[in-house]
Amino acid sequence: MSCVQGEFQLALSPEILTEYREVGEAFSRKRSNPDFDEFLGILVTQALILDAPELERPISRDPHDDKFIACALAVGADLIVSGDRDLISISERLAIPVMRPKEFVDRYLSS
Repeated sequence: MSCVQGEFQLALSPEILTEYREVGEAFSRKRSNPDFDEFLGILVTQALILDAPELERPISRDPHDDKFIACALAVGADLIVSGDRDLISISERLAIPVMRPKEFVDRYLSS
């Protein structure tokens, strides 16, 4: 994991962790093999976790996505990695680009 090797800094807020936990639990109920708790544990130990201030006004069509933008703005992130269609659709309007996970892997992690 490149964030473990210090190449990238992962930033999360408690609100993002809550969403990840909920999504992971729902995913784990549908699949028998993933150990999402272990994955989430790795994220927590490697991430910068901060209380990001709420945005002054909603930015995304989906208000649940604003927590990702708020976190990125709070840490001065260079980019947001997400496959969320609402975030991707507003990428050009944001000061921080939104990149799909596959594009991030292809651009920064592939040899």
